[in-house]
Amino acid sequence: MSTRKFSSLKLNTALLANLDTLGYTEMTQIQAQSLPLILVGKDVIGQGKTGSGKTAAFGLGLLEKLAVKRFRVQSLVICPTRELADQVAKEIRRLARSVQNIKVTTLCGGMPFGPQIGSLERGSHIIVGTPGRLDEHIRKGTLKLDEVTTLVLDEADRMLEMGFQEVLDQIIAMLPAKRQTLLFSATYPGEIQAIAQRIMVQPEMVQTLSTHDESTIAQRFYKVDDNRQRLQVLRLLLLEQRPQSAIVFCNTKRETQEVTDALKGYGFSALALHGDLDQKDRTQSLACFSNKSVSILVATDVAARGLDIESLDAVYNYQIARDQEVHTHRIGRTGRAGSKGIACSLFSEQEVHKVLKLDGDIDPLHDCLPIPPASLLDRTPEQPAMTTLQIDGGKKQKLRPGDILGALTGERGIQGKQVGKISIQENYAYVAVERSVYKEALSIIGKGSLKGRSFRVRHIS
Repeated sequence: MSTRKFSSLKLNTALLANLDTLGYTEMTQIQAQSLPLILVGKDVIGQGKTGSGKTAAFGLGLLEKLAVKRFRVQSLVICPTRELADQVAKEIRRLARSVQNIKVTTLCGGMPFGPQIGSLERGSHIIVGTPGRLDEHIRKGTLKLDEVTTLVLDEADRMLEMGFQEVLDQIIAMLPAKRQTLLFSATYPGEIQAIAQRIMVQPEMVQTLSTHDESTIAQRFYKVDDNRQRLQVLRLLLLEQRPQSAIVFCNTKRETQEVTDALKGYGFSALALHGDLDQKDRTQSLACFSNKSVSILVATDVAARGLDIESLDAVYNYQIARDQEVHTHRIGRTGRAGSKGIACSLFSEQEVHKVLKLDGDIDPLHDCLPIPPASLLDRTPEQPAMTTLQIDGGKKQKLRPGDILGALTGERGIQGKQVGKISIQENYAYVAVERSVYKEALSIIGKGSLKGRSFRVRHIS
C-alpha cells in the first residue's frame, strides 16, 4: 500500500470515509511528511508554500484526537487574518462532517462580540481565530483555554510580520504547558526559529519546496521606464492575456487604491483590497472576486494573505516585492493544485537589484520579455460573465444557500446553471448570477420572499 494514501494512516474510519467522499486519496508532500508525526503527538514545524495542503494536515490531526463528548475547547488554531480563519474553519468542518456534534467556532475581529460569547457559552471543541479577538475574549473571561491539548499557529511568519508577537505570547501563556504545538509557515526566518524554541518541545521539521515549479507557474519579467509606463504595461498585459481571475500586488495601500481607480477608469473590472477598507467593504470585495463577478483584485500583501481563491489565472507584481519570501508567496497564489498559472513582474532600473535577489537564474537585463504592442490599448476590456447581488439577510436571519437558489430557480425563475457561488455572511448574503439575467434575479428576490420574509436586494458589481 502506498504511504501517500490517506488509508495508510491510523485515522478514524469515519474520517477516512469522508476523505473518500471529498476526493482526498493521495496525500500532498507536506501531508505525507507531517501527518504521521502529528498523529503520534509530536510537535511539528511545517514549512510549505501556499496551497500545499497544510490545513488538512493539522485539521485531521485535531479531529483524530478530539474527545467529542467533552464540550470543552480542546484545540486552538491562530491565524493572522479573518479571511484565513474563515477558510481554515470551513475546511475543518468539511473534514469533520462525518463525525456528529463537532463544534468549530471562529473568533475574529470585525464581527459582533455578543454572538461570539453566545457561541462559546454553548460549548465548542475547536476555536479558530485571530490574535486580537482571541486576546480580547481571554481578557474578558469569555474564552477558557485550560483544557487545550493542541495549539496550531497557521501562517506564523505573517503573524509576526503583522506585529502580533506580544499578543501571541499572552495567548500562549494561558495554555497548558503540556500540549501538542503545530507551527506552519510559508517561510522560516529567525523570528520563527526563536518562537519555536520557546514554545515547542523537540519539534520535528517538515519542509516542502518553497520555490515554484516552472511547469505550473510561468514567471515573466518586464522592464518599465517609469510609473506612467508601469500602468500602461499592466493594462497591455491584462488586455493581451485577458485573465478571468487575477491579483495585482502593490507595495502600499495608497498605490493599491490608485491602481484600482485607474484600471476602473479604463473600463477594467477591478476592486481594491487593503487595510484602509472597513470590514464590510473587504467582505464585499472578496465575495465579488471569489464568485468571479470581478476579474481583478488589486491588493497589498497583508490584505491578500490567506485568501481562499480557486482557479487564479495570473498574478501581476505591479512593483517588485521587498524580498524573496514575499515574492514566493505572491506568485504562489496562482498555479495551485497542479493548474497552470502566470506570474508577471514589472520592474524599473531602480528595482534591478531587487529582481537579482529573487532568483539567481534570472537576469533582468537579458531575460525580461518585450512589452506587448501598444495597439492592444484599442481593445475593450473583457467583462466577467457573472455579476453579484447582495441580499440584506444572512446567518442571523437563518438564510441558507438552498433558500436563495430555490427562490431564484422556482417556477418562472432563472435556470440553475445561471446561478453561481452563494456566500452567506452574518447579516448579508451574496449570490452570483449570469450578467444577462441579473435584472430578472433582482426582481425575483426583491418582489418575492425568502423563508416567508421580504429582504432588500441590490446589484453591487
